[in-house]
Amino acid sequence: MCADLGEDPAHVGLAWLLAQDGVTGPIIGPRTAEQLDGSLRALRITLDDDTLAKLDELFPPPAPNGAKPAPEAYAW
Repeated sequence: MCADLGEDPAHVGLAWLLAQDGVTGPIIGPRTAEQLDGSLRALRITLDDDTLAKLDELFPPPAPNGAKPAPEAYAW
């Protein structure tokens, strides 16, 4: 899916996080300027509703709203 978007999975993950209301969590800082520049790419990615829905389908939320409790909900 990320390849279809033409984006790195890490950048899409950060863009998804930025698109979530009320989600808070630590984002570990970059070790190099190159990593910082890469992470800043997420600020320029806009995920439309269809893409956000597909991400939710691929990575469903944990119980009680999802099928399984965490961490099993994220184990493939």
